[in-house]
Amino acid sequence: MTPYQQAADKIQQLKSEIKKVIVGQDEVVEQVLICMLSAGHALIEGVPGLGKTLLVRTIAESLQGKFGRIQFTPDLMPTDVTGHAMFNKQQENFVIRKGPVFCNFLLADEINRAPAKTQSALLEAMQEGQVTIEGSSMALPSPYMVLATQNPLEHEGTYPLPEAQLDRFLMHIWIDYPDEQQEIELSKRMSSLTGDKLNTDNIQGILQLQDIADIHQLLAQMEVDHSIHDYAVRLVRATRSWHGIDVGAGPRGSLALIRAAKALALISGRGYVLPDDIKQLAAPVLRHRIRLSAELEIEGIGANQVITELTQSVEAPRI
Repeated sequence: MTPYQQAADKIQQLKSEIKKVIVGQDEVVEQVLICMLSAGHALIEGVPGLGKTLLVRTIAESLQGKFGRIQFTPDLMPTDVTGHAMFNKQQENFVIRKGPVFCNFLLADEINRAPAKTQSALLEAMQEGQVTIEGSSMALPSPYMVLATQNPLEHEGTYPLPEAQLDRFLMHIWIDYPDEQQEIELSKRMSSLTGDKLNTDNIQGILQLQDIADIHQLLAQMEVDHSIHDYAVRLVRATRSWHGIDVGAGPRGSLALIRAAKALALISGRGYVLPDDIKQLAAPVLRHRIRLSAELEIEGIGANQVITELTQSVEAPRI
């Protein structure tokens, strides 16, 4: 059995553990795991009540890492996220009080409820893996992953995320309503509980932090054919001249496509990337990196439809 197949087996065990709590949403779970395996960050969007917070907490429990949570609100300050220096009267000096950002898996719940200055407090953490407090840079634990949730922007009391921060998320994951059978199964599970809280206490830790670090190294060593790199770059460059897209994706888009496609190949037990991996992940990787024209928005055409048309028009390599 190859190292890729061994890692794929562990990931399947991880998926089975998550399914003990999460009903359905297989695609969403897989995309979040892709972000984790790629050492990237995930932005999960959906209306309230679809289990976004529960999903993140369940994944953190199954990965045996330190879990942190920040509930973003309009009055949340940047120091509430990163930490701050406070004066110790007994020792007569300043000491650093670390914020909740110092963990392995950070749930930034309803991130679009806070203004831009607070949202941007995560920028350094997401990009550099460190936080600067009072001029001192402190490294964050490794691995480090931000899983942010947000409600659709048409809801009142929300703030759009700055484009610079959006670009730091590897994937923008949509979570939708469960189908009828899944909703029935969810109803059955909830009927045996007190209140509406699903218990994650029976979740077993499948992967240690060292296992995740080993997978990151394994993916870094995975070779990708030149034609796949060429295909990813052509897709991203096409967004910059596509009719109806005012602002296309930058170079980070093609890098993200390759990283995510490697993780998808690993989940499938392969040590190589296929063009279909790129196609499958094009929407969640690129939709938050482009800005549609006002004409398309008025016509009700969304980013998913535009990216689907784009992938159908850009010729894929034959491998």
